[in-house]
Amino acid sequence: MKLLFLFSKVNMITKETVSQIVNEWLDGKDYFPVEIAVSPDNRIVVEIDHKEGVWIEDCVALSRFIESRLNRETEDFELEVGSAGIGQPFKVLQQYYNHVDKEVEVLTTDGQKLCGVLKEATDTGIVLTIEKKVKPEGAKRPKLVAEEVALTYNEIKYTKYLISFK
Repeated sequence: MKLLFLFSKVNMITKETVSQIVNEWLDGKDYFPVEIAVSPDNRIVVEIDHKEGVWIEDCVALSRFIESRLNRETEDFELEVGSAGIGQPFKVLQQYYNHVDKEVEVLTTDGQKLCGVLKEATDTGIVLTIEKKVKPEGAKRPKLVAEEVALTYNEIKYTKYLISFK
């Protein structure tokens, strides 16, 4: 019995190559990359975001731009272009900057879940304004009091935009 093994040579597309192509398309636009990933089997995933949201037409345009820069004759690939999911954790600093003065949910590395308004975002951390129930001395009922909580990014497991239906 003979076994025949066929090997097809698939050129590996690098993350750097895809990043250069994406950055070329982003040049002069207010979009920013959130994630660029290339798997060993050439599955390319590109996520972009924008302060005002991402339109499907822009994802299609970026997808076509990437495809026009890669050669399917030498590189077999699967391409997925999309926007950062609205309920997904932030992945890049720009997402923090874009959500200042908006409600977010933060899970700290010690397991504490905080919901509040993102008041400030810097290169090293955030300031979150949360409402806390405090019972003043002599009062019968607790009152809601605003409290600022400063966190470094090392203290944060994830931050998500809080979707509110109020």
